[in-house]
Amino acid sequence: MLTPLWLTLKVALIATLIAGVVGIALGWWMSRRRFAGDNIIDAILMLPMVLPPTVIGYYLIVLIGRNGVFGQHLDRWFGINLIFTWQGAVIAASVVSFPLVYKGARAAFEEVDGRFANAARTLGADEFEVFVRVALPLAVRGIAAGLMLTFARAMGEFGATLMIAGNLPGKTQTLSIAVYEAVQAGNDQLALWLTLVISVVCITVLVVSSRLLQARH
Repeated sequence: MLTPLWLTLKVALIATLIAGVVGIALGWWMSRRRFAGDNIIDAILMLPMVLPPTVIGYYLIVLIGRNGVFGQHLDRWFGINLIFTWQGAVIAASVVSFPLVYKGARAAFEEVDGRFANAARTLGADEFEVFVRVALPLAVRGIAAGLMLTFARAMGEFGATLMIAGNLPGKTQTLSIAVYEAVQAGNDQLALWLTLVISVVCITVLVVSSRLLQARH
């Protein structure tokens, strides 16, 4: 039971880091710009939240599979194959959980009073300094809450992960996939324990993120 747990935690942590960096950057960029088609870009970025995980898994296979748009070049030039690896599970979890940190970061940045940023610019700060010294500290609670929700979502990811990483015990079998296998094998006791473990972790994350969101107001 511990192996799927540690693998799930590793996948979720790395996925949260990747989704966090990309989501915070795009949230900051989208919060500062209004242009024709920005709603379309926002909808595309939020798409993993509403698409079935199996559809996301299929898109990932098309993109990073051995014969995929990018996957064939990774395999040919670097000998990298992401299918049926824990790294593939990380990519799947990153994509599926990305909208949570992106939406949270964008909302947090939009709540930052623009007068602080303008004052910093007046004092000679460039956009990167405004982001690091002004916007990020003021939006940190909302971003932290989004990151925690992202982590919880990454821990529970199943469909896209199963399509990309498969179900290899000790290598790509995360908690959610282990639960599925236990149920299929009729091992209800193991399924119950695995379900309780992931439920406790996710409830803890949700409670902490809720407190962070409340502290913003």
